[in-house]
Amino acid sequence: MKPRALNRTALRDHPLPPVVDGDKETKGRILIVAGSRDVPGAGLLTGLAAMRAGAGKLRIATAKSAAVALGIAMPEAMVVGLEEDSNGGFAESAVDTLRKAASEADAVVAGPGMEPGKSCVGIAEAMLASEARLALDAALLRALRQPRSDRSTMPVLLPHAGELASLLDCDEAEIEDDPLGCGLHAAKAFRSAVLAKGVTSHVVTPSGDAWAYYGGAAGLGVSGSGDVLAGIVGGLLARGAEPLNALLWAVWLHGEAGSALAKRVGPIGFLAREIAEEIPALLPR
Repeated sequence: MKPRALNRTALRDHPLPPVVDGDKETKGRILIVAGSRDVPGAGLLTGLAAMRAGAGKLRIATAKSAAVALGIAMPEAMVVGLEEDSNGGFAESAVDTLRKAASEADAVVAGPGMEPGKSCVGIAEAMLASEARLALDAALLRALRQPRSDRSTMPVLLPHAGELASLLDCDEAEIEDDPLGCGLHAAKAFRSAVLAKGVTSHVVTPSGDAWAYYGGAAGLGVSGSGDVLAGIVGGLLARGAEPLNALLWAVWLHGEAGSALAKRVGPIGFLAREIAEEIPALLPR
């Protein structure tokens, strides 16, 4: 099977919601569940990207030890600090709070920078049970169990090779040998739109549709880049984009932002936080 090229032509068939006037509520409410004691900046990168993609109202739930600094660094956000376990991740007592927060959001991004732990299974299940448009990343991908068939919108999953191997219970070498085939397998198994990340990234759906993005820049392979990508997906979901459309646009925007930075800064050496700054100029008017 040959995937379609993910480019401007392909995106014409997957439009984003139009830009609308109005207050922050009209541009969507997003909840970001991210960060830990050791990775306190993940919520900042994800939140910044979500806002640059056009989300209107931002709430970030993070580990209690990271909350104050994050709130100062991201004054646009309401930041909620939740109890931690001994490893600096979310305690199991956080699940009920996050379930309620998700019920009040239009979109949720959960997983960036989170510490693996006992709470992750409960958090993943709570997010999947919500009505919000949803993107799952990082630690929560390793916590997924049974897919849900009763969601009004399909989830978006953002695994790298190791996380995709965990989803499929296979060796990472199998993913590297056939990222497209493994991505399709995961999309069908979890009834989700899946991004199989790599030098060439593949977007796949449960029905077997597939796209490949061949652009980008070497500098995108840097710490925090995946958090920015997750935030772009979330920001577009908050604005009301359908999950597949949000994922396709996010992959393209992330890659084209990297290309723009490579031309201006250099092929490597730019920072993940700088990727988000390029997004508004690339969005359709």
